[in-house]
Amino acid sequence: MKKHWFLPEAPDVLGTLNQQAAVTVEGMTAYVGWAAGAPEQGPAVRKAEHAADDIRRRLSQQLRTAFTTPVDAEDLFELSERLDSVLNQAKNVIREADLLHQAPVAATSAMATEALAGVRELARAIAALPADPATATQAADAATKHGRHMEKRYAQAVAELLTDPDIRAAILLREHLRDCLTVGERIESVSDRVWYAVVKEQ
Repeated sequence: MKKHWFLPEAPDVLGTLNQQAAVTVEGMTAYVGWAAGAPEQGPAVRKAEHAADDIRRRLSQQLRTAFTTPVDAEDLFELSERLDSVLNQAKNVIREADLLHQAPVAATSAMATEALAGVRELARAIAALPADPATATQAADAATKHGRHMEKRYAQAVAELLTDPDIRAAILLREHLRDCLTVGERIESVSDRVWYAVVKEQ
């Protein structure tokens, strides 16, 4: 009697993470449109965030069933979680702005543009894992630079608020800009995890 050996399931976890990255780029593209003064782009950001959540849950399920993964399972899970937090924060920026009737300003648009560029670099970094660690880390560094550019945009905008005679409006705008900056901080957090995943594999 012949014995039949069954290979353990090998879901395409990297493919799923790359799908999440692509949806995140789509959502951040809509975020840039919203920040530039197109409020109709807001729902597109929320739609992308929900789609990314579905992909993240699918990845979590795949990681539970995968016998082996091309990148450490913990790193894949953490990259997915941190990537999700970027788009989630962009959604929160729009929600808070709507609640406070705070229209996007020039600094909002400038930071959103940097954020999109950073997320595109994150997608490039994730696509390079694990075969091309040099490209992965190079792209992660580029994403971090865009996050740092957002910090400069924020600092410049806040400095200008010091001359605003309307204290209440200045405070509300500062909070809005701080929410925008948090998007950049979360991008940098993903970059850090890319580096950690690469170093651990070497």
